[in-house]
Amino acid sequence: MKKAHTWISLQGLIAVTMVVCLLAMLAVTALQGYRGARAVLVAAASDSARQIGSLLNERAERLISPGENALRLLEHDPLASAGTLRERLRRLPALAELLRDGAAISAVYAGYPNGEFFLARRVPKGAAGELALPDTTHFLVQSIERDGDELLGRWLFYDDALHQLGSRPMPQYRFDPRTRPWYQLAQGAESVVLTEPYLFFTTGQVGLTMAVRSQQTATVLGLDAAVDDLAVEVSDMHLTPGTEMAIVSGQRVVAYPDLERLIVREGDGEPRLAMIDELQVPVLSELAAMQVEPSQVQLLAREDGDWYVISLPLTRIGDEQGRVLIAMPGKEMLAGVVGILRHQAIWAVILMLLLVLVGWALGQRLGGPLKQLADQVGLLANMDFSQKIGVRSRIREVSELSATVSRMAGAINHFQEISLALSRETRLERMLDVVLERLIDMAKGRGGAVFLCDEEAGELRLASGINADHYPQVLPLDDNMLNKPARVLATKLDRDHRYLTLSLRDRQEVLLGVLAVEVSPSLPSATVNSLRQFLDTLSGTLAVAIETRQLFADQQLLLEAIIRLLAAAIDAKSPYTGGHCDRVPQLAEMLLNRAIADDTGALADFSLSDEQRYAFRIAAWMHDCGKITSPEYVVDKATKLETLYNRIHEVRTRFEVLWRDADIRYWQGLAQGQPADQLAAEREQTQARLQAEFAAVAKANVGGEFMQQSDIEQLHEIGQQTWLRHFDNRLGLSHEELRLLEGVPSDELPAVEALLADRPEHKVPWGERKPPVTTDDPNNRWGFDMELPEYSFNLGELHNLQIQRGTLTGEERFKINEHIVQTLIMLSTLPFPQHLKGVPDLAATHHEKLDGTGYPRRLGAEQLSVEDRVLAIADIFEALTAADRPYKPAKKLTEAVRIMLFMAKDRHIDGDLLALFLRTGVHQQYGQLFLQPEQCDDVDVPACLAQLRQWGVLSEEA
Repeated sequence: MKKAHTWISLQGLIAVTMVVCLLAMLAVTALQGYRGARAVLVAAASDSARQIGSLLNERAERLISPGENALRLLEHDPLASAGTLRERLRRLPALAELLRDGAAISAVYAGYPNGEFFLARRVPKGAAGELALPDTTHFLVQSIERDGDELLGRWLFYDDALHQLGSRPMPQYRFDPRTRPWYQLAQGAESVVLTEPYLFFTTGQVGLTMAVRSQQTATVLGLDAAVDDLAVEVSDMHLTPGTEMAIVSGQRVVAYPDLERLIVREGDGEPRLAMIDELQVPVLSELAAMQVEPSQVQLLAREDGDWYVISLPLTRIGDEQGRVLIAMPGKEMLAGVVGILRHQAIWAVILMLLLVLVGWALGQRLGGPLKQLADQVGLLANMDFSQKIGVRSRIREVSELSATVSRMAGAINHFQEISLALSRETRLERMLDVVLERLIDMAKGRGGAVFLCDEEAGELRLASGINADHYPQVLPLDDNMLNKPARVLATKLDRDHRYLTLSLRDRQEVLLGVLAVEVSPSLPSATVNSLRQFLDTLSGTLAVAIETRQLFADQQLLLEAIIRLLAAAIDAKSPYTGGHCDRVPQLAEMLLNRAIADDTGALADFSLSDEQRYAFRIAAWMHDCGKITSPEYVVDKATKLETLYNRIHEVRTRFEVLWRDADIRYWQGLAQGQPADQLAAEREQTQARLQAEFAAVAKANVGGEFMQQSDIEQLHEIGQQTWLRHFDNRLGLSHEELRLLEGVPSDELPAVEALLADRPEHKVPWGERKPPVTTDDPNNRWGFDMELPEYSFNLGELHNLQIQRGTLTGEERFKINEHIVQTLIMLSTLPFPQHLKGVPDLAATHHEKLDGTGYPRRLGAEQLSVEDRVLAIADIFEALTAADRPYKPAKKLTEAVRIMLFMAKDRHIDGDLLALFLRTGVHQQYGQLFLQPEQCDDVDVPACLAQLRQWGVLSEEA
């Protein structure tokens, strides 16, 4: 930057202070004027609102008081003691006159202690046709009389002169007035009672019922008074165009200008008055819930702007005190003030412009450069280094300050960028590139390089370089390099450039690498020495950052290795599930990558960060870690009687005993002189039956076919046979076996034993290891929702043999399903870092279903993320196509896909993800990697997608 000739001192700039003070005074004056005008308007609005409240109070009294007065007169009217319809009709002229005089009164009625009812109503214009009445009907009488145990309903029609136009029996018009709220309220009161406002069924008006109980006859007299005139008053009293007003009783809205919002119709039900939240006017809802001082205007700040609100008490609406809620938009209320201030601001701006011109004239040469430099320093203070620093000025102090600040800004900017790279950049290569680039800028050089140690190879490898074509790619890590790496590296570089070299060592002084930065030849020696000192200071921080990222990478590798080791150990527990924990993560990541890459359809907006994808990978590897708690003999159970061994051998031994018993009976019979032919036939018949019965038991034990009820009955019949046990069944048992026999009486020897039995000791209780899977378990803090079997295990022989499908009992199937419970419990105890906090939940949801019938928490579609659904599909597809399951043959691709199509139809899995799974060929890719050639048949993908669309399980975009 060209230097300006300096000859003016800094003291000359003091004159500018006057201009600044004048501008500040104008700003303060304008601010105070605005605040004062706003206070005046708020006070005026408060007075206007109170006047509105007074007017509405007066109007409410004028609506309600005539009705109360009329009821007090009717309390002593003969209508209260009239016992027949004829007697009651004699009072019709008086009632009609009351209906004519009281515009707000729509009906007068009496409810009698015996359940009879009499009502006179003024028929509104246009309502006669809706009620199927003559067109000239002006008054309608609705009567209910008691005839013995029956109630007789009748309607009578009258014109304006009270000439009867006709009558109509109304068998369906029957109700007991004694059950109505107004009747029951009047029973417990000595004066006139008022009900809550409601919507009149016949007229659609908003009103309330007033009632009083006659002390002489116990008859309850009532009338319906309309209060919808208050809505007209409300609509006419808006203080500003956008003012929102409503009259409420409790939380029920009594009056609001918009009748469409005031009246709520729910389905086929009767219309009713809206609650305050149902008006869909958020500011009124918020005001109704606020604890505010009555009749005091308050400022309510909302996202849609400031509102001035007030809550005014209303004398009464029903049996509760009503309130008038008023909310005025601040921008409308203060519009006049803003206009006045705008005019004032125009004159203030004109005056300020004049002052600015004067100040500019005085400070153009004095204060301009300094102000510009101050602004630049302000940007530096705000850590904004994007602007070029430096000004031209004839002021000596300003010129020198400009040069110093410029150098300082460059150094701070480079240091900040280096610090950000060291603290935020997680990738080592990118961090080294940023640091090296900044150091080269500070050195005014053209290139540089960072070499990192590879101890296994015994080399220094080029890890980052800028214009590094003339730098070696590899340097031997010999003793000289280990002891004096910076000096040795300097000797290896060419002599045509000037370099600064620096060794990078960790906190244990172990060599991590070497840094080389090319320095501009034009840089002064003093600056080079300062740069060397800076690099010496930076080297420790850079070495720690390199070490930290290498440690983090090593820890990630170690974590993944431990997780893979655990998954391999789980697979190794059972020869039948080997590879499951290895294949599912790979399949899940295949599908997840397709979902992220899909830019159309339901998954177009789906994306994951690198940390989220890493968390998904960890969860996929850990998804079955709970299987480490699953007993192998349950997971591998191939026959129904199998526990730690196949108990069919024990059962066969009992059949052998019965076989020998048949032989013994034969020889005993011969010894007693019985006929040999008869004895031989009985023996052969018994032994043939035993052979057939054992074959039936053995067939049931295999579980290859669905067991019919007749097969189960046959097992029970076979099991009823007995044999004699001559040895104590408590000898040679473990402590746990003896504990199960506690409370079971010991049989006297020889004991008669059933051939097949469900004995008490076969039922293993849960004890202290009961899993917290029921919703009412106080220890269930994970939200499990599963049915817990009564026993931990049930080893009963008949109980196991009569399993109708497969080889697992309900207790054993729960034991297998419990692995997902243990997965969530185990993973929840691990101190995962923040970016892996979701791993436990993600790993434990692959058995949930979209329809909420899955386990262990019965989560529904709205609770399952895309990652959850991807992992579920991967787990199911791997299980269907696995060739190492003892209980089923491996499915071909077409068979597996067909099953999953129906699962999507039943909303067990996500249809859109299944369509993506097929459309992108993930099933084929997986089959080529892991399935037998005979399993990899061709899947008709278009037909499958068409089937999913026909079932309606695909979104519209898919």
